[in-house]
Amino acid sequence: MRVAPQTAPPKLAAPPSLAFFTGVVLAAAVLGSGAVLFFFNPDTHGFYPVCLFHKLTGWNCPGCGGTRAAYQLLHGRLLNALRDNALFVLMFVALTVHGGWFVVRRIRHQPATLAVPPKVLWTFLILTAAFGVLRNLPAFSFLSP
Repeated sequence: MRVAPQTAPPKLAAPPSLAFFTGVVLAAAVLGSGAVLFFFNPDTHGFYPVCLFHKLTGWNCPGCGGTRAAYQLLHGRLLNALRDNALFVLMFVALTVHGGWFVVRRIRHQPATLAVPPKVLWTFLILTAAFGVLRNLPAFSFLSP
């Protein structure tokens, strides 16, 4: 009785990275959403989501007016966007700067991460809560959309 020599199983190749595919899908989703928002004004088209907090309480949440602000930004109307939701505009600028920093570091082959320090996240949380409270006070009605 002869036993066949045992051979090592073939090495499996590492699966290709999904980073490129994920980037393409994300870019397509952002561009598609931006195109819908660019061509369909949230003030005149009713298919955009409604803020349940505002619907139930009558108060403006920190995100109320964000879609209208994005529409105004896409049409180059910065002051109207700030009137609709100043927090959204400022956070959009901050995220754009952070994303640009990340892309530049990656292009230069330097270490980069999208992680945000906890202090920044807590500051954002406190600013969001303060903005949500202030925009519902009569003295700060200019913050309401």
